[in-house]
Amino acid sequence: MSETMRAMVVKAKSQEFTLEERPVPIPGPGEAVVKVAACGVCHSDMFAREGVYPGVSFPVVPGHEVAGSVHSLGEGVQGWREGQRVGVGWYGGACGWCRPCRMGALIACENTQIPGVQRDGGYADYVLVPAAAMAAMPEELAPELAAPLMCAGVTTYNGLRRTGARPGDLVAVLGVGGLGHLGVQYAAKMGFRVAAIARGTEKADLALGLGAHTYIDSTATDPGEELAKLGGARVVLSTVTNGDAVASTIPGLGVDGELVVVGAAEQPIPVPAAALIPINGSVAGHASGTAADSEDTLNFSALTGVEAQIETMPLEQANEAYARMMAGDARFRMVLTVG
Repeated sequence: MSETMRAMVVKAKSQEFTLEERPVPIPGPGEAVVKVAACGVCHSDMFAREGVYPGVSFPVVPGHEVAGSVHSLGEGVQGWREGQRVGVGWYGGACGWCRPCRMGALIACENTQIPGVQRDGGYADYVLVPAAAMAAMPEELAPELAAPLMCAGVTTYNGLRRTGARPGDLVAVLGVGGLGHLGVQYAAKMGFRVAAIARGTEKADLALGLGAHTYIDSTATDPGEELAKLGGARVVLSTVTNGDAVASTIPGLGVDGELVVVGAAEQPIPVPAAALIPINGSVAGHASGTAADSEDTLNFSALTGVEAQIETMPLEQANEAYARMMAGDARFRMVLTVG
């Protein structure tokens, strides 16, 4: 008799998660089955539940912030062993033959299968993934703390380290939420002079406690003007979804300043050319990263003590965890504990 597992399944567009019993998958060539210990609940799980992302088909098991261990390996998989601690994120492997892959831009692969979106993900006891999607997870990280780093963590860490900022430069993090509270920590640990920007004073003490050197209340002052007074930001890492709020930081960019957008703005971002040209400024989007980038994120987090602020719930309470995440009625990252 084959092994069985639990999975929280979305059977049709916009439906709630339903607990199902399924056979544990068997890995094919180049694949691995990961035994899930924890899975983060990310806002992007909405892509699967609402069926709004290309390639989503129902039924689907969401979840792309997976932390666990290798359960079994398919034929031809090298470099991994059963029982090894691993994480799986947004990156679902790469085909190797499309033009982005041939250019070395694996995260932009045109044929990737995103775990929890275009293929079943980590809201389950086990998840089948391409072996190339796995990242080795350090022993120092508990699974429930590692899980959010597989999306929110790698997005902010990788977004910062690929900029031109150097230790001592002013780096601003716009938004102190699920992404931003990690961005502040990474920026501080990288040696930047960190300004955290958020609405109101509620998050001031938190931001300063996470390592920010300055807190800017965007409801009381103009963020761009405040950053300019500090000498101009080498980087603004935008984690918010309000286009006008993002644009308000552009006048605060310094020479060669970069606005790096990692939060999907719900409205267009108005960008005044006159604010960019004199400073040789730029606006860029940034995708999360490959499995190797996720591995770097996990290792850096373990080394420096960067830690996601989480609230946990058991797998069976995925509907409640998802609802709280969508309503913002939770700590920064909701995590499902499995097993």
